[in-house]
Amino acid sequence: MDRPRFFTPAEVAAHNTAADLWVSFLGKVCDLTPLMSRYQGDALLLPIMECAGKDISCWFDPDTEDVLKYVDPLTNCVRYYTPRGRFVHVPPAGPRSDWASDIGPPWWRDRRYEVGLLSAKTRWIRVINTLTSQEQRLQVCSEETLAEILQRYLRYNSHACSYTWKHGGATLDMSRTLGENDVPDDDHELQQLRLDRDLFTPAILLHFNDDLTEG
Repeated sequence: MDRPRFFTPAEVAAHNTAADLWVSFLGKVCDLTPLMSRYQGDALLLPIMECAGKDISCWFDPDTEDVLKYVDPLTNCVRYYTPRGRFVHVPPAGPRSDWASDIGPPWWRDRRYEVGLLSAKTRWIRVINTLTSQEQRLQVCSEETLAEILQRYLRYNSHACSYTWKHGGATLDMSRTLGENDVPDDDHELQQLRLDRDLFTPAILLHFNDDLTEG
């Protein structure tokens, strides 16, 4: 089974237009761009467009993974709770002849829109190339392995695979996460002490292996 890809909230936030629209909810990241194209011009897209690039977990019940519901005090019927306005695939409050009920799974249950998972905890690291002394700060997902973090770093150094990654003098296991490699995440303690975490960002040192790979 393929390992899911993790995204930071900043990465989701970058997709915030109708032509490129992502949202996150209940730990999932979804690319709703095809939905926007399919229902282009429909007013029911407006609540989604207003939350482009944001987390919309508050729209859903975490137990049922469905849109929140409430009992309408006027009709005593169970309705979907959509305070920002009804959106695509949410049925109308009453019977309507223009409502097509055979839509298949609603978009929030349709796995075709899922592109990965939202990181529960992001963290910053400093990647230092000991050969060139170049330093790059990266925001990464705590769930990512070092091999996956390497993929993030390739944009800054296309030969990153030709380096041994170390922390505190120990060679890091690229199949494990930062935490599993005993690279500390002191964000909580630093926040309690009111210290600037940028001054205590852990450093990952890259040592050249003298077997340069092709970029």
